[in-house]
Amino acid sequence: MKLSGNTMLITGASSGIGLAFANKFVELGNEVIVTGRNQDRLDAVAKANPKLVTIRSDGADLKAIADLARMMKDRFPKLNVLMNNAGILTYRNLGVAEDPVALTSEIEINLSGPIRLVSALIEQIKANQGTIINVSSGLVFVPLQAAPIYCATKAAMHAYTITLRQQLEDDGVEVVELMPPAVKTELAPLPDSVKTITPDELVGMTIKALEKGKLEIHPGQASGLRFMSKWAPSFIHGQLAKASKSLIPKPQR
Repeated sequence: MKLSGNTMLITGASSGIGLAFANKFVELGNEVIVTGRNQDRLDAVAKANPKLVTIRSDGADLKAIADLARMMKDRFPKLNVLMNNAGILTYRNLGVAEDPVALTSEIEINLSGPIRLVSALIEQIKANQGTIINVSSGLVFVPLQAAPIYCATKAAMHAYTITLRQQLEDDGVEVVELMPPAVKTELAPLPDSVKTITPDELVGMTIKALEKGKLEIHPGQASGLRFMSKWAPSFIHGQLAKASKSLIPKPQR
């Protein structure tokens, strides 16, 4: 993937990882469009960096996806990079009943949304010989027991990305998967014992990997999770289970 001269769409980029990537890619000489669900945050992003184009959109909303795809084709015909970054994480207790809509909200945003957006934009991406970057997680290798649905969506995204890469290979479309480790963002609170990196550190490591043509990028501790899942799976599963047990919500009395 070339790192400059692109027209890029980054979802869920009003803060955190997505915003850090958006600012870096603008700095590298790209036209960058970012989406988010919160208009106030998007307004703040646009004020802080006027070079970014901001669009309010919701990956869980079918109409919003269709509207976004139509806008990309009309206003940004040169769109050649899609970065599926939008995601939510909720700590859950699977031992208690929960509202079924809330229970699967992560599936809609983390998995269904990116799949639908790729489908909506695929002809444009193919025509421009572009790149799709799917952001999953280092937790595709070892799930965190406190975040069961989130981890399931990221594991599914991993499988989807592999097959997407295989199917688009003959079309000249590059498919990259970024599997971040724990990053210090607003996504969800983490125990003090969990080592995190900053969004800017993640961006730096990712840019270096993209320069080398890597299609699967697992920076920092994500690489360690990958290694341990192969060579000491029982040990690493147990360690993450212990580390996250305190994050499981207590049943309400």
